[in-house]
Amino acid sequence: MADVKIRVYRAGETNPKTTVTIPGGVLRIASKLIPRRAEAALEKEGIDLQELIRLSENPEAQGTLVEIEEHEKDERIVIALE
Repeated sequence: MADVKIRVYRAGETNPKTTVTIPGGVLRIASKLIPRRAEAALEKEGIDLQELIRLSENPEAQGTLVEIEEHEKDERIVIALE
């Protein structure tokens, strides 16, 4: 299973200011602990948590899944399977 990496970058920076790693082996369990509000925020950005779990179980699924640019916050968020 692939790990899910969520990286938050400041505008113009190449190194992330924050990195969150969710090990693939615990992703299904961890998804049950995510607050509904957080899951709704992911869905608002077009991210289906259950599909993310299914993808992480596919050994061929690797790389960036979604990149979100928050212009008002001057941030870029990258979600990837690694």
